[in-house]
Amino acid sequence: MNNLVRRSIGTFIVAFAVAASPAVASAQVKVIISGGFSAAFRTLLPEFEKSSGVTVTTTTGGSQGNGPNTIGAQLRRGVPADVVIMNRAGLNDLIAEGRIVAGTDRDLAQTYLGLAVRAGAPKPDISTVDAFKQTLLRARSVALDSSTTGIYVTTRLYPQLGIANAMAAKTSTSGANAVANGEAEISIQPISELLPVKGLEIVGKVPQEVQYVAVFSAALVSGSTEQDAARRLIAFLSSRAAAAAIRTSGMEPSK
Repeated sequence: MNNLVRRSIGTFIVAFAVAASPAVASAQVKVIISGGFSAAFRTLLPEFEKSSGVTVTTTTGGSQGNGPNTIGAQLRRGVPADVVIMNRAGLNDLIAEGRIVAGTDRDLAQTYLGLAVRAGAPKPDISTVDAFKQTLLRARSVALDSSTTGIYVTTRLYPQLGIANAMAAKTSTSGANAVANGEAEISIQPISELLPVKGLEIVGKVPQEVQYVAVFSAALVSGSTEQDAARRLIAFLSSRAAAAAIRTSGMEPSK
């Protein structure tokens, strides 16, 4: 290849970059995220913004539930968003409603339900289903989240163990912070939600027979005004480059 051709190609590349970069650099992607993937997201976001030139603004919401600030409730009342990152169960609801661009959903990671106590408190036995059941019955109070996994515990796990009535009065949706603050005795939540909370100790995973595997996924919101940049973010979060941060946060990358 002669020097003239090289210079021509170089000039084309530079011109293309100059033409393309303003749009990319000025892109501002709005993300609404639930708790489970938040720790990994916070770690990965600076790298994405630096490498892409895309600015990301982030707000939060529950994946499911009846509250006014769930991700679904926010989208239904017109809160602008380009990307949602949430429990797959809640995302499937939004897909069914037509609020997600078809084919853009990507599973990012999965995590397991764990049980945690306040740091320094005795660690109860949860090694078997029966031991776990007795731990729940002996507990003075149990704190759950108000979203998908909290719904699972109250509507499926408790009935499966035959303790729904016994647990009703002492179960709240105050979350793991209530345990760290001494306001509740134990918390059952995804491990990725328990790990970032200071003042907690994770006893272990809920027994496999009654385990709930929480899958967290990302998708492009219908009506997004930054689709190209939003797709780049989803691709980055589901790439191999994100795997280490995902594992550190208490999750396993989706295959």
